[in-house]
Amino acid sequence: MMKSRFAACAVLVTMGSLVLAAPQKGEQKTVTGWVLDSACAFTKGLTKPISRDCALACAKNGSPLVILQDDGAIYWPISEATPAISQNQRLKPFAGKRVTATGKIYARGGSTAIVLEKIDAAGAL
Repeated sequence: MMKSRFAACAVLVTMGSLVLAAPQKGEQKTVTGWVLDSACAFTKGLTKPISRDCALACAKNGSPLVILQDDGAIYWPISEATPAISQNQRLKPFAGKRVTATGKIYARGGSTAIVLEKIDAAGAL
């Protein structure tokens, strides 16, 4: 009896873990923030880019550009295409600047991504 209860609990915990780890379906959202390179967003603790030139130099060297909201949330621009397409080309015109971006949002394992449908310059704070 004890073994069957333990087995049932183990199955429930495993199934719950799989549900929590599964990617969310994309829901439409609009975000506003700074476009900067991902390495600086994490390692420098920046609240906005150092400069446009800095963001462009990092992007040129292969660092993915991200959108950093004022609350510190980081959005990774992604492609829904398979194979995936880098979003740096779409973001380079906005490097070092504030943007308002709209698209489908996906969250998984603590990361948040946005499939860019629309991106425009936003006013500075």
